[in-house]
Amino acid sequence: MTTLHPEIAKRRTFAIVSHPDAGKTTMTEKFLWYGKVIREAGHVRAKSNRSYTVSDWMKIEQQRGISVSSSVLNFPFEGCQFNLVDTPGHQDFCEDTYRALTAVDAALVLIDSVNGVERQTIKLMDVCRMRKTPIITFINKMDLDGKDVVDLLDEIENILGIHTCPFTLPIGYGKLFKGVYSIADHTLHVFNKEEGKQEVIQLSGPDDPRLVELCGEVYVEEFRHRYDLVTGAMDPFDRERYLSGEQCPVFFGSATNNFGVRQLLNAFATLAPPPMVRETSTRPVDPGEPKFSAFVFKIQANMDPKHRDRTAFLRICSGSFQRGGKVLHCRTGREIRLSAPTAFMAKDKEVIDCAWAGDIVGINDPGFFNIGDTLTDGESLHFTGVPDFAPEFFARVILMNPLKSKQMNKGLDQLSEEGATQLYSPCKSAVSIVGVVGELQFDVLKFRLDAEYGADVALEKIAAFGARWVVGPAPEVAAFLREHEHDCMHDKHGLLVCLFPNEYRLNLAVKNYPELKFQKTSEK
Repeated sequence: MTTLHPEIAKRRTFAIVSHPDAGKTTMTEKFLWYGKVIREAGHVRAKSNRSYTVSDWMKIEQQRGISVSSSVLNFPFEGCQFNLVDTPGHQDFCEDTYRALTAVDAALVLIDSVNGVERQTIKLMDVCRMRKTPIITFINKMDLDGKDVVDLLDEIENILGIHTCPFTLPIGYGKLFKGVYSIADHTLHVFNKEEGKQEVIQLSGPDDPRLVELCGEVYVEEFRHRYDLVTGAMDPFDRERYLSGEQCPVFFGSATNNFGVRQLLNAFATLAPPPMVRETSTRPVDPGEPKFSAFVFKIQANMDPKHRDRTAFLRICSGSFQRGGKVLHCRTGREIRLSAPTAFMAKDKEVIDCAWAGDIVGINDPGFFNIGDTLTDGESLHFTGVPDFAPEFFARVILMNPLKSKQMNKGLDQLSEEGATQLYSPCKSAVSIVGVVGELQFDVLKFRLDAEYGADVALEKIAAFGARWVVGPAPEVAAFLREHEHDCMHDKHGLLVCLFPNEYRLNLAVKNYPELKFQKTSEK
């Protein structure tokens, strides 16, 4: 890896991932507060004079108290420039999270101390492991009565399959949570929920008698037992193992009460890697290369509903670019101008003059970009690893007001470009079909069509085993289409897809048409 430009070396690009309700969005708000880009940390479900969170900017997110789309947030901290991606935790929006993980160099995994390791966390860790993403773990909600600390560490190692290295240890928990002890520098961070204050006390070590004075003999005795167990039985921190995704530093605290958050941010500034080498279909790309390269990992419609805009999110992989510079769009071979690149604070955008490897920026998309597109200074490249997902649930889109067909069609086209919803045109019907990975996406689609495009629709769910792209010689494809025309449709690229009603029909088609391939994913 080449020597990095100072601007690139200070970039830290990471995602926050967790099971729903583990405190992910709350943690994001605290990070922004420490970065001094917001004056008050918001709340997932705002009431009376409390503000909403910055990252949950969609109306449906504010109403339901969940994240349904990843948000990008840029902020400075301790000499570093952070690019943070706040991802949805709900499994029905997992494809947005998976794509976001392709654009980051590290991840923060949040675990609820009450529930421990949960199902969605396991799935997200599988993606991190597949990409060898370095992770730091924060065990949240220590101010609630949760599981034993050693049991939580065992769960991380046994269920998530990664070695742990605690950097801090809690003293007490629940209502009797006293604070956290930093193993590296032997400081005690005292927790006072009533006064909302924190105090950092320097100690000589875990046997310092002041610990008993501050926390009580019973809690200190339990803490010392954990300390001996952790420092004696667990491997010391190894940066190389961390960077290869084999070992994770572990921190404890409470995001709601802002306890342990600054220590966590400090750890990301010192431990998380700067921009890493990225793979393409032809060669690896080093972030220190002078020439610009980037890829599109997300498209978002209507961040400003008044202007019906579409924004393509770019992860810059090497070099830098200046506002107004021309780049090559590798898929089409066209030269385009990046006239108004923007930095993000969720839905709020600010035009910037330059950006560096590691940054995530937005560019206006007039319907030109696809997820996975590569932009360069001139070299023809294609960054690999941006996933495409086959839908599992399908529905017909029934327009309630026929006079709104134009609005509905525009909405379906634009929202399907974001990647979460797949749009299909049936061969024997004029009624569009949509496919999604998770059923809750149907609710989001219906809500956004109405709120953002003025098209009230009903979604009539289709009982289906699964969709398959039909690939093979043209005569066999035509014969198959004649026999199965009522189950066939075309995707947005014009490729033939068959929506099989059950497994028997799929197996029969495979038997009767040996020359054809029935693929779970498309090949464009």
